[in-house]
This record gives sequence, structure tokens and C-alpha cells, in this order.
Amino acid sequence: MAALVLTVIGDDRTGLVAALTSLVEARGGSWQRSQMTRLAGKFAGVAEVDVPDGVVGALREDLDRLAEDGLTVTVTPTSATRTGPRELWRLRLLGTDRPGILAEVSAALARHDVGIEELDTALRDAPMAGGRLFEVDALLTLPRGGDDGGTAVRAELERVADELMVELSLDDA
Repeated sequence: MAALVLTVIGDDRTGLVAALTSLVEARGGSWQRSQMTRLAGKFAGVAEVDVPDGVVGALREDLDRLAEDGLTVTVTPTSATRTGPRELWRLRLLGTDRPGILAEVSAALARHDVGIEELDTALRDAPMAGGRLFEVDALLTLPRGGDDGGTAVRAELERVADELMVELSLDDA
């Protein structure tokens, strides 16, 4: 079996997921995992699928034909390998919206070899103060057995949260 990652973007309309999944299924493939959403009138997503080795080219052709309906699908072969055992943490952040919040938090994570498995962000109205709140919910992977058990990562994230004046929590997932 070939493991593929499909990235998808196009104008949102009913039936897009059905169009994608039926093409994978018709080629004997299996839908493994996906994250898809509607953003600003666009449908966007990423999916991991497994298909028999001999049908990858035919599936690419099938998916390319979706461009006629305004849906662009990019197919990328993958070899889902990890380097060493990792532990999962859940990061939640909430604060007054301003440019750079996610850039600063993600840079702090990268400095400590922390991976981002899942990332959801949203803007919402502040209930009483007016303005907008920026919200982050992320699933993180940390190298297991590090020297300090994540103490340095926690300390840096707390420092960043203080500078940004946001609420941040970090818990085992």
C-alpha cells in the first residue's frame, strides 16, 4: 500500500468530501485521517489515505479532474516515520488578538524540538470588554525522556504568555 497525503482547496459547496472519498474508495483505497474545514468561503483540508501501489497514478488523474469543478488536490507520497518516542501535551491559549501571537508561541516550541500534531485557531468576540480574542488549541509532541521533563518548555511558554499577556495552559494529553 502507498501512503499519500492529499491537500485540498476550492470554493465550498455541498458534496466535496463525497467526491474525494468516492474516488479513493473506487481505487481500492482507505481513508485514514483528515482535517477539513470551511474558511472564508473556501473548503480546505488535508487527508491521509492508503491506496494499492499500482493505482497511485490513476488516483492522481482522477483527483486532477476535480479541478474542472474548482477543487485543487495535491497528492504527496509520505513515509510516516517518527524519530524516537514522544509524549503528547495539550496547549490552550486565549488572549486579546494582536499580530504575532502564534508566531511567537510556535517559535518557542520549535526551539525545544516540540512538534505540532494538531492546531486549531479561532477569533471570537470578547464578551464584556469588546474587541476580539484569539484562541489556540494545539496537540503537541515532545521528545520523551528529555533532560528536564519539559520544564524548560513550560518555563519558556510561561514567559511568552506573560509577554503577550495571554492565558496559556499546558497539560498532558
